[in-house]
Amino acid sequence: MAAEADEPAKGEPAAGSAQPRQFIVTVYGLYSRTEGGWLSVATLIGLLADLGIEAPAVRSSISRLKRRGLLRAERRGGSAGYALSDEGLSVLREGDHRIFRRDRATPADGWLLAVFSVPESERSKRHLMRSRLTRLGFGTASAGVYIAPAHLYDATAEMLRRLELDGYADLFHADHLAFGPLDEKVRQWWDLDQLELLYGEFVRKHAGVLEGLPARADDHGGTGTGPAERDAFVDYVRVLTDWRQLPYLDPGLPAELLPDRWVGIRAAELFFTLQSRLEDGARAYVARGLGPDGDSVSTGRAADRGTRW
Repeated sequence: MAAEADEPAKGEPAAGSAQPRQFIVTVYGLYSRTEGGWLSVATLIGLLADLGIEAPAVRSSISRLKRRGLLRAERRGGSAGYALSDEGLSVLREGDHRIFRRDRATPADGWLLAVFSVPESERSKRHLMRSRLTRLGFGTASAGVYIAPAHLYDATAEMLRRLELDGYADLFHADHLAFGPLDEKVRQWWDLDQLELLYGEFVRKHAGVLEGLPARADDHGGTGTGPAERDAFVDYVRVLTDWRQLPYLDPGLPAELLPDRWVGIRAAELFFTLQSRLEDGARAYVARGLGPDGDSVSTGRAADRGTRW
């Protein structure tokens, strides 16, 4: 569920409300890997219908993901569907580590420096280098020197090798020795004001989901049950789709170096609480709808069992 799977296609908005393609990436990340990385077109159309997305938009978005090399067409048991490619699996595995990471870095962990130089004759690779480092959560220390918490080494090295950019970069583990307060440097290297706005938007958008959930036996003595499975699925996919962009903009920066009452801490608490409350019901809803070959899903609308891609 990594950020590069969500790059807007030509003609799509780069920000704002989630696009069908982003919901599809979320659904594949959550539910396809128990089915060998494969989902039928009928399943996708049924699940996305619960999110208010029409079948033509689903088909168009699947086609874009296929062109990007993240999905490949595959029939199973007579059903048309799409499986994750090796690249798609790699992207989702990296996303698992990033999106569901609870721990923040500490100043003692040190920093990862990516120092790169790309010839003018290969400007497209220079742009790719900068954009992919930024999407991994790097800040800009200076031209050709990008910085991130040290825990991003594995993800960064894998990305550079996969895109054949490793010949243009060197990676260093570094400590800040001098000069100036490190928290001020962090403000220079990352746009914390924009991050705070995005975290605040996430909290405003999804706090009501938590408030609307029935009480649980372990919540302040409540005795109610969890949300209905379909509602859990819809809420969880929407929450996760909005959340998974944020850990790539904030790479787990040390709390000691962030402003007081940093709203990102509250946003993370909200996300992980919602995850714990919604994921079981959501998974049960999807599992109940999948046939023995994963070729159908039962939703509020009739699944299009005759769908052919």
